[in-house]
Amino acid sequence: MTTQQYLEQLNRRYKTGISREHTYRKDLEDLLISLVKDIDVTNEPANVTDCGNPDYVITKKDIPIGYIEAKDIGKDLNSKNYKEQFNRYRKALDNLIITDYIRFQFFKEGELITQIEIATIENGEIKPKPENFQQFENLIKDFCTYIGQTIRSPKKLAQMMAGKARLLQNTLETALTKDIGNGDSSDLKAQYETFKNILIHDLSPRGFADIYAQTLAYGMFAARYHDEVLDTFSRQEAAEKIPKTNPFLRMLFDYVAGTNIDDRIKHTVDNLADVFRAVDLRKILSRFGRSTKTQDPIVHFYEDFLSEYDSKLRKAKGVWYTPQPVVSFIVRAVDEVLKSEFSLSQGLADTTKTKINIDSQTTDKRAKSGYKQIEKEVHKVQVLDPATGTGTFLAEAIKFIYNNNFKTMQGAWSGYVEEHLISRLNGFELLMASYAMAHLKLDMLLTDTGYKPKSTQSQRFHIYLTNSLEEHHPDTGTLFANWLSNEANEANQIKKDTPVMVVMGNPPYSGESANKGQWIMDLMEDYKKEPTGGKLKERNPKWINDDYVKFMRYGQYYIEKNGSGILAFINPHGFLDNPTFRGMRYSLLKTYDKIYTIDLHGNSKKKETCPDGSKDENVFDIMQGVSINILIKTGAKKNNELAEVYHCGLYGKRNDKYEFLAQNSLKNIQWSRIENTAPQYYFVQKDWELKKQYDSGFSLKQLMTLNSLGILTKRDILTIDFEEDNLKENISMFTDKSQTVKSVCDYFNISVKDKDKWDAEKARLSIDNNLDKFVKDIEYRPFDSRKIFYQNQFIARPNEKIFKHFKKENISLVVCRQGQAVGGDDWNVLFISKSFTDQNVFRRGGGTVFPLYLYPDDDSLDSSRVPNLDMTIVKEIEKSLGLEFVAERPPRQSATATPPQEWNTEFSSLGGVPCEARGGGSYSKTFAPIDIFDYIYAVLHSPSYREKYKEFLKIDFPRVPYPTIDTFWQLVELGGQLRQIHLLESPVVTNYTTSYPIDGDNTIDKLSYKDGKVYINKEQYFDTVPEVAWNFYIGGYQPAQKWLKDRKGRELNFEDILHYQKIIVALIETDRLMQEIDTIEF
Repeated sequence: MTTQQYLEQLNRRYKTGISREHTYRKDLEDLLISLVKDIDVTNEPANVTDCGNPDYVITKKDIPIGYIEAKDIGKDLNSKNYKEQFNRYRKALDNLIITDYIRFQFFKEGELITQIEIATIENGEIKPKPENFQQFENLIKDFCTYIGQTIRSPKKLAQMMAGKARLLQNTLETALTKDIGNGDSSDLKAQYETFKNILIHDLSPRGFADIYAQTLAYGMFAARYHDEVLDTFSRQEAAEKIPKTNPFLRMLFDYVAGTNIDDRIKHTVDNLADVFRAVDLRKILSRFGRSTKTQDPIVHFYEDFLSEYDSKLRKAKGVWYTPQPVVSFIVRAVDEVLKSEFSLSQGLADTTKTKINIDSQTTDKRAKSGYKQIEKEVHKVQVLDPATGTGTFLAEAIKFIYNNNFKTMQGAWSGYVEEHLISRLNGFELLMASYAMAHLKLDMLLTDTGYKPKSTQSQRFHIYLTNSLEEHHPDTGTLFANWLSNEANEANQIKKDTPVMVVMGNPPYSGESANKGQWIMDLMEDYKKEPTGGKLKERNPKWINDDYVKFMRYGQYYIEKNGSGILAFINPHGFLDNPTFRGMRYSLLKTYDKIYTIDLHGNSKKKETCPDGSKDENVFDIMQGVSINILIKTGAKKNNELAEVYHCGLYGKRNDKYEFLAQNSLKNIQWSRIENTAPQYYFVQKDWELKKQYDSGFSLKQLMTLNSLGILTKRDILTIDFEEDNLKENISMFTDKSQTVKSVCDYFNISVKDKDKWDAEKARLSIDNNLDKFVKDIEYRPFDSRKIFYQNQFIARPNEKIFKHFKKENISLVVCRQGQAVGGDDWNVLFISKSFTDQNVFRRGGGTVFPLYLYPDDDSLDSSRVPNLDMTIVKEIEKSLGLEFVAERPPRQSATATPPQEWNTEFSSLGGVPCEARGGGSYSKTFAPIDIFDYIYAVLHSPSYREKYKEFLKIDFPRVPYPTIDTFWQLVELGGQLRQIHLLESPVVTNYTTSYPIDGDNTIDKLSYKDGKVYINKEQYFDTVPEVAWNFYIGGYQPAQKWLKDRKGRELNFEDILHYQKIIVALIETDRLMQEIDTIEF
């Protein structure tokens, strides 16, 4: 398109009389692209600046080089109506055009450089001015060659950095994998092996590529920040600009991006340098700090980067920004404790020194370490942040020391920093970007305080790229003379020799921890013991392997090694009262003298609210509740004594919690002293009188002595299906000998072998043509019965000791040991089954099966079943009721069947309650296993019971109050109704309360709930579904939602539609019966 053609097109649109500003947008875009070939023009861009969104952004190689704001043709560009907007743009955008499509004003750095008119309006038409065309085109080309700092939005910079870094990471991983696969001896492969041997021993090629990419990205970031000549920037210049306070990054960057740069990444790295050339980093960070109302723009920028670069990496590493009030409180608390408990009057600013013995470079065969010991003088108050991140806690310590000791002592500050500060602040970090940002943050902060290095050789910051949870490595000693080993050696020196007195920070939270090194896992064994000794009796103690727990153990190791000190962390609050953590709590009690914990609550997973029922907010943007924990070891406590525990609970809005932390200190908080009570040793207040009442009941686990977790296949995709025919077809396909074992495993997306007993080839060979005998019903989720291929070679945990009793008629309670395991605060981990049961019948697993009856083995001469009940407890129930227990009651139907009508005789002595499943006449003086079962099922469905004992239901399987004759049969009746309703055997569930009025393909596409309608696709829905049913929870699931979600993409058949309607009735009735149970005092 020429300028003439552009104006002709404008004129055609203009003459219609109905065109507006937006009408001409595409025309100008086409003209610009025609005039300047190597640019991209984005019309109506979003979020490109922090001053608003001009109508066009011009980019070259993805870098913004100019902006254009357009108004309607003929509008006065100098009108007061536009003044505020245009001034804002002129101040913020260095290269700007303001136009009405025929008049163009060119601004550079806020100043009007020139303006030109390429047409006029005459008699309702656009009249071209061809004499101005050439000048106009030259001005546009000049506009598009502008070199300046055109990236103004921190978000945009983070996006562009992340995009280039991600491209680098992908390129590097591909190249390295190829080099390794081909056995090539490339520099890249050698660098990877060096990193792996010296720094991070479990480093994967992907992990190395990630470090490499982040090194380049944040090496340039640090270099650009220190670059005073803004118009030029390159990777070669970057290597010189990285500050000397970070020698590792400086040398590493030069090594990977200098003259020997790998050709496969050279172009991308140079493009990354072009991005930074377009940024005035100091200005952008200062603006970001103001816009986010924070003193720490580095952190917010880094979080934006990591979210764009790899949000999964952020989650895997547990990376979250720590709010300033939290950081400030912890640093002030540490200072306070140093003064009050350790008699160090200067607190964190202390300059006291102590002497330690360390290994020299001289070998000595007589010494345990193999090296001669020498004495070294070091500072006493050594601080370590083992998960430094971007250096927030270390930076806060510097600010605190400066503000409280040196504001009027500026002349002594630089000397203090070099002699008494830098050498005491230590940090470990595993993410390269965080590591680089931490160095940059401390550099910026010290500069802001007026610190001036005494010499050109700046002292390095003691922040190291290392895995905190790895032990120091003696083999790196003096074997490596190159720069890479120096980083490892210096980190090792901190780990091995430095007498760390303060460990503080915000460790990562990651339940599925990737940190499984031998050293830290050995230390963790102390947390996996019962307080009474011996291995922790937990079936699945995986949550104790969360990263934050490992870091607490890590900090404890340093404090124990030093003999005294302080551990000050903010971390998830689960360890305060979760039963699985009792060994950890006991270990902490033995190590420390005093433990202060501020429970900040805010656990949305448990739906925590304030005591008055109002909203409780988290101080982080996460679901886990957190607590601030200050653990103090003075060394004065006797070995057989336990720590004093002090607790403070803080509920409310986030800002209120921030205000509390900002206004209070350890000494003026109203603490509650927590009694050390075995065997749980909670760090929170408990109602012990209520506990005695609860403990007076019988334990479900002790009553029904044979119990076990449900079935775990580890291969549901192969072994479980909705339909029997589909299941058998899957097994037939899997065992088809014409297919290789790898091909069928790939088809089902399962491994050929695993660390467990699974061996696909053996499984294939173990099957004959008779598949029917292995197909069983399984309660997969609440109200969701499916088919399972139950054959030992195919199932990871068949738990046959339980499920052999379900080859004949039986019934079981299904309960989870710890109520909060499903992630909610309300106890609802209870259901019923008359078939096999999946371990994951509840959310997050843990479904434990308690069968009512036990059958003899098949080869036994005695075929009669016996109740799975402890007779000692049954005798106590007999005594409480004044009734006789009978194991069987003829005539008898199955435990799951509706009793004969004649059994429902009403007895006045029972208050008119039908004796369902008990029998009439003489049977009114007896009770049977099913009666105990129904009684328990009713009690455990009582909302009052669940609320009253919720703290204890978190600990273990429930305890049930012994029944009294006054209420026993009433509860048996209601529990029996619940049993039949949950098995969908009660006639009540066919009294449908819902309708399914619209014809269609019945395929579940997109679920939604509105005004009592449950839509399964755009047209079809179940109507009159009450909210109580839609939102009802069983086992952490909402069955009315879960059942449909698990069938997304499937077509519902006639039986499916009726089944779902039964579920809704069952949920409505469950809620009604629970309220009725609550009217009975037991």
